[in-house]
Amino acid sequence: MARLSRAQTQANSRAKILAAARDEFAERGFRDAKIDAIAERAGFTRGAVYSNFPGKRALYFAVLANLSENAPMPPHAEPSLTAQEALGAIARAWVARLPLADIGERDGSGRLSMDLMPEVTAETRTRLPYTQLMRLNAVLLGLALERLEPRRGRMVRIAETALTTLHGATQMAAAAPGFVEPFNVVKACEQLAALDLADSWPTPPIIAPVKHVDEPWSPPSTINSLRSEPADLSSDGVVAVLGLHRLSAAEEVVRAARAHDKITVAVVTSDPAELTPLARLAVADLWHCLRQAFPEPAWPSIQLVFDADAELAAAAGVPAVSDVTEVAVRFTRGRIIARSEGYGACHSATSVTVDQSARTTGSI
Repeated sequence: MARLSRAQTQANSRAKILAAARDEFAERGFRDAKIDAIAERAGFTRGAVYSNFPGKRALYFAVLANLSENAPMPPHAEPSLTAQEALGAIARAWVARLPLADIGERDGSGRLSMDLMPEVTAETRTRLPYTQLMRLNAVLLGLALERLEPRRGRMVRIAETALTTLHGATQMAAAAPGFVEPFNVVKACEQLAALDLADSWPTPPIIAPVKHVDEPWSPPSTINSLRSEPADLSSDGVVAVLGLHRLSAAEEVVRAARAHDKITVAVVTSDPAELTPLARLAVADLWHCLRQAFPEPAWPSIQLVFDADAELAAAAGVPAVSDVTEVAVRFTRGRIIARSEGYGACHSATSVTVDQSARTTGSI
């Protein structure tokens, strides 16, 4: 039998630890779960657990992210044709996962996510990223709604209101089991489609300068997390490298992009061990429901890459990343032709045309 590589051995170890942690959190809840007990369940030492995960909360976020990303799709999902139908469908998919009765006598599966929001709100270092993740989710949901009803214009504010309703239902289901009436949540979300929230997208108040360049574009192989498939980084387009405090800038790329641009958002952070799983979880929770509610042609075409090792960022010429990183590059024919850094960089780099860059660099 061939010996496993170091990477394979590490992956197997992480999988065993995650499985053990899932059982421990389900049985005892996050607060009462113990790292020593998780290590014993997995057949490892305490030190082995910490060599894979920096702490219990990072492990908790990773468990929830894996569960959400790998949740099976229910059969007979019927994609919607209107915004009202889609909001109702996404609400039905959302509330179907909630503990709508007292979970005290049920198995421990309902306990797994009950401590998520207390842990998110416990510190600024998790609250700020989560706020931006919700803004990113609102953009993704808003784009899907706009594809169903393009004449309506921007629908991100309606998406924000729907997410507020759904997350509120989640918190009430946890705090007061049996209080939430699923039918009312669905009907409320459906009615949001008719609201006029005076939505618009103004030009960003700060526009970073653009540097016209001529550099090789050699991106690494990576995964588009929204579709669980290899990201297409060879087609002409824009890559936006965004820290977890700047995710709302993703909409600037979308609004400034041209019809055939391939838009990729690379999510980076200074704390990938803990915050990347939180980001994966937040997006996967929405995306699982969105896929059930919308026909595939309405899914946002944006690609989302969780760039935990900052490899895609490095390919875009970003030597170091942080939670406030905002860098965007435009590339064509295997060459980076424009780069912008700082607030407004996404809008600036995306607005550049190939002809503009060619006149500046003389290379195209």
